[in-house]
Amino acid sequence: MESTLPAQIESDRLIIRVARPGDGAVFHEAITESLAQLAPWLGWVTPPPTPEDSENSCRRAHERFLRNEDLMAFFFLKDGRTLVGGSGLHDANWDLRHFEVGYWGRSSFSGKGLITEGVRALADHALHLLGATRVFLTTDTLNVQSWKLAERAGFELEGILRNDRRNLSGGLRDTRVYSRIRRP
Repeated sequence: MESTLPAQIESDRLIIRVARPGDGAVFHEAITESLAQLAPWLGWVTPPPTPEDSENSCRRAHERFLRNEDLMAFFFLKDGRTLVGGSGLHDANWDLRHFEVGYWGRSSFSGKGLITEGVRALADHALHLLGATRVFLTTDTLNVQSWKLAERAGFELEGILRNDRRNLSGGLRDTRVYSRIRRP
C-alpha cells in the first residue's frame, strides 16, 4: 500500500498528472473556454482567473502535492498537450485513508466520457494502490451533469443533505453526497 499521492497515472485515453509550475497557460485556456459551463457551480472561476492567477494556482497545487497533502490533477489526452479537464484527490486524510474528489471538464470535450474515465481512474488508484477506505464527492442537487458523472464513475449516493450550504448566488442548496468505499 502506497502512502504518497501519484505524480502521474494513465487510463485508456488519458494521462492524469499533477498540476505543475508552467501549466498555467494551458489551464487558463481550458477554464476560459469553459466559463459558461463552470461558473454556475465553481466559485473559483468567478471572477475569471487571469493567466497569472492560473499559473499561481498550479504552483500552489504543486507545493501541496510535494507535501503529500493534496493532488490537483489535470487530464490530458495521450498526446500530453491537450488539457480536457481536471480533478484530484483532495484533503488527504492518511490516518483514515479518505480522499475527496472534485472535477471539471473542458467544454469542447464534453460528452466524450473523458472526465468520467479520469475520475474513475483516480478513485480506482486511491482504493487499490493508496489503500483508501473511502473516496467521496459532493455536488449540488441541481448540477445534474455532475451527479450523473459520479454515478457513471461508480460512486454510490449516500444521501442528500438538505439546506447544507450556500450556492453561488447566496441561496441555500441541497448537496448530494457520493462515495466509493473499499469492500473486504
